[in-house]
Amino acid sequence: MAIFHLPLRTKKNISFYKLMGSGKNGTFDKVPDLQQWAILAVHDKPGGSSDNRSLYGSLVAGWWAFFGCETFTLLLEPLESHGSWSGKKAFGELPAKSAYDGPVAVLTRATIRMNKLKYFWQNVAGVANKMAGAKGFICSFGIGEMPWIRQATFSIWQSKDDMKAFAYGMKEHAEVIQKTRKQRWYSEDMFTRFRIIARSGTVKGEDPLAGML
Repeated sequence: MAIFHLPLRTKKNISFYKLMGSGKNGTFDKVPDLQQWAILAVHDKPGGSSDNRSLYGSLVAGWWAFFGCETFTLLLEPLESHGSWSGKKAFGELPAKSAYDGPVAVLTRATIRMNKLKYFWQNVAGVANKMAGAKGFICSFGIGEMPWIRQATFSIWQSKDDMKAFAYGMKEHAEVIQKTRKQRWYSEDMFTRFRIIARSGTVKGEDPLAGML
C-alpha cells in the first residue's frame, strides 16, 4: 500500500486521502486482516464512475490487476459531518444534519488518547458485536491508519433512521457515546454520513449491496 502514496499525492483532483489496514471482524478490532486493505479518497470532481483507473490512476489499478486483487469500490456523496481528520475537514464544510433518509453509509473515526486505550477497548467490543444484528444493518468494515490507536468503522444501513435507532436507541451504545465525551477518550474524531451513488466489485466473492441500488 505504501507505494500508492505517490500516485495519490500527484493526482490533481484528489484533495484528501488515507491508506488503511483492516480489522478481522468488520468493526474495531485488535487483530488485523492482512488480506484486506482500504483506500479513502476525496475527489473534487469525481464524475459518476466507480472505475478504479479513473478514480486512483493507472498505477494503483494496474497493481491490483497484476496481483489479481479482489476490489470493492463505493462512490459516495458526503451529506452530513462533524469533527476532523488529521486536522482537516476532510469532506469540506457540511451540515451536521440533512433531510436525506435513503440507504446511508457511515464513517466513524477517532484517534484514541494513549491513556484512554484501556477504557476504549473494554467498552467497544460488546457494542460492536451487536451491530450486525441491528435492524437495517447491511455490512460494516473495520479500518484504520494505526492498530489500536487510529481506528474507524465504515458501515452501511438501509436508512438513516435504522442507523440512528442503533446508535442512540440501544442502551449500551448510547452509554459508550456518553463515556467518550465525558471521559475525553479521543484527541480527534469525525463522524460522516454519505449517500451511495455507485459501486463496483465484490467482497469475498459477493456484492454486499446486491439488490439495493
